[in-house]
Amino acid sequence: MSTGQPYLRVEHVSKHFGAVQALDDVSFEVHPGEVVALLGDNGAGKSTLIKIISGTFGPSAGTLVFDGRPTRLESPADAKALGVETVYQDLSLCPNVDTVANFFMGREKTRKVLGVNVLDEPGMQAETEQALRDLGTHIPDVRTTVEHLSGGQRQAIELCRFVHWGGKLVLLDEPFAALGVEQTRRGLEMIQRIKEQGVAVIVITHNVLHAFHVADRAIVMRHGRVTGERRLGNATAEEIVALITGELAA
Repeated sequence: MSTGQPYLRVEHVSKHFGAVQALDDVSFEVHPGEVVALLGDNGAGKSTLIKIISGTFGPSAGTLVFDGRPTRLESPADAKALGVETVYQDLSLCPNVDTVANFFMGREKTRKVLGVNVLDEPGMQAETEQALRDLGTHIPDVRTTVEHLSGGQRQAIELCRFVHWGGKLVLLDEPFAALGVEQTRRGLEMIQRIKEQGVAVIVITHNVLHAFHVADRAIVMRHGRVTGERRLGNATAEEIVALITGELAA
């Protein structure tokens, strides 16, 4: 894990929707090559926080600092331009085209044939297959349409695509909720490999054991506030659960 400048600092961020206070003075940071688990019951404010970091919402107060620069995000496109990607349970892949087309969507490679630009299908396929191998992902046939792949395979494609195109921070919103045991195991391994590439990761999960398996630190939220932060190598599952339920104060 990097010990230098954090890629993201959330500084005193609050968010209200009318009279409802969704977030209240939230601060934390995430470093390159670090996995932070964001934990808390439903309504704790986790999803609102992720939407602010991803540019979907603006904060009512507070600042986001990316790579040392205070930044105001006007849209998810602004976040993507900074190398921030959100992977939700309902992935952003196009199901009716294959892995290669999804991998290069908006970045298609071309080559000259008799003076005419045509898609470089062999080149894109080779690059896709290599990128998947680099992160330990096996897709039997990258020309199979995505709709015929498992949920775990689809998730792996999206994460590999993100890393390959230079992503810096990935936000994973309940990434294992729809996956079976074996797919979840592979997903946890994938997060570890992404971390090894120097990518910062924030993962929302209700499963404390998953957090201990993959995360360096846990940020616990309750009623819109950060109620505890623990380095998981020095904490127990019981301690984290007590922070989530409010039985233990920070």
